[in-house]
Amino acid sequence: MEKVNIKVDGMTCGGCVSSIQKALTARDGVKDVAGSVEDKTVTVDFDPAVINQMKLEEAIEQAGFDVIK
Repeated sequence: MEKVNIKVDGMTCGGCVSSIQKALTARDGVKDVAGSVEDKTVTVDFDPAVINQMKLEEAIEQAGFDVIK
């Protein structure tokens, strides 16, 4: 397993965190997702043999949020 912190713009409430968690946990290879509205970050535990960071970021963007590079 690998862990990555992704900065997210537009995440302003618990509902936003929930939307991102649903979008990410629906993907194969994602084990756990934790979001912080205060830090504007999402921490994702995932299997790099199944999914990569770029695909995680795409899932966040498809949920309607912007990834901060």
